[in-house]
Amino acid sequence: MTEPYKALGISDAVLTFGEKVLAGLAERFSQIDAISEANQMKVIAAMQKNRLAANHFNLSSGYGYNDEGRDNLERVYADCFGTEAALVRPQITCGTHALALALGANLLPGDELLSPVGGPYDTLEEVIGIRPSAGSLKEYGVSYRQVDLLPGGVFDYDGIRAAINEKTKLVTIQRSKGYATRPSFSVEQIGELIAFCKQCKPDVICMVDNCYGEFTELREPSNVGADMIVGSLIKNPGGGLAPTGGYICGRADLIDRCARRLSAPGLGREVGANLGLLTQLYQGFFLSPTVTAAAVKGAVFAAACYEKLGFRVVPAADETRHDIIQAVELGSREGMVAFCKGIQAAAPVDSYVTPEPWAMPGYDSEVIMAAGAFVQGSSIELSADGPIRPPYAVYFQGGLTWYHAKLGILMSLQKMLEAGLISL
Repeated sequence: MTEPYKALGISDAVLTFGEKVLAGLAERFSQIDAISEANQMKVIAAMQKNRLAANHFNLSSGYGYNDEGRDNLERVYADCFGTEAALVRPQITCGTHALALALGANLLPGDELLSPVGGPYDTLEEVIGIRPSAGSLKEYGVSYRQVDLLPGGVFDYDGIRAAINEKTKLVTIQRSKGYATRPSFSVEQIGELIAFCKQCKPDVICMVDNCYGEFTELREPSNVGADMIVGSLIKNPGGGLAPTGGYICGRADLIDRCARRLSAPGLGREVGANLGLLTQLYQGFFLSPTVTAAAVKGAVFAAACYEKLGFRVVPAADETRHDIIQAVELGSREGMVAFCKGIQAAAPVDSYVTPEPWAMPGYDSEVIMAAGAFVQGSSIELSADGPIRPPYAVYFQGGLTWYHAKLGILMSLQKMLEAGLISL
């Protein structure tokens, strides 16, 4: 079936190349579908256990007192992720906000935050105070220490043991690679790291930044010892339908502190109107395992295509997936721009727009972003972005359907070909 793609501007050379690559991915796609099926049953089981009913979609406004639909959604999340409690709110604006909320709620002046997986994602640098910023944890007397990964992305257990001290209150583990070219961590690896940290200091709180990783495996970090897992609803668990929001799942006492931080001491999770968004939040969560599988297929296809063309990709095409992100090192500013032009040209929204690098808030380099999303900023929808700096890696993720993800990759190849950056 080539004509629909040709009508969208994909050449015969790109189509032929793409189909050859796809022919070798049937077994991988079958494995991805099996994980999606198991996670779909997990979500349904949580909804059935909590007797989800039509009245749970009712709108609340004002204070949001006695919002049973909101409270039930949090019970569904907690059961699905195997935690004592959850905070799932549209008032949490994004993943960075959710992480800042979890950290600020559970770290006090004099406490120390430890990252045993190297530097944090760019937008957390100002939250922590690595880059000075008003309202950072550093301003409130929270110190920070990190232990860099060893070559190959291996945990430096000796360094971690030496770094953990009497002030270490919370350990933060970033599951996904962010704007780095290290591998993302598997749930099994995260479980081993948590066990080691708990062995060094039994009362330390272990928090996992779960962004981009939900439903890519059969287990979540909360199933292997994480005290809190944190994420965004405009990523995987929102299924492309949630218009905003974030979640924190974990120990009840920690979640209670998060709720008090989000609203106010004495109010906690009792306030926070759903503003008529519950149907989308429930439906998005229901669809999330299937949508995530589509995104993972797109990532695998991208890796296989660009690896075949000689580019370094992280993870490699044949590696097991632990998140939806695919890094492709394109080696030049021109390569990043051409790739992102292709993703934008494949979008259902703003396809006519040309992405350009710009000084994006929260980042210390120019960033180029391509996204034609129904929900602005949604990274479970097809997008590509990256900071304009060596090794000039673009980070591809998302796709509400596999077919859209496929088109996006083919279009990126088309733009690279037209720019003279690849030959097929």
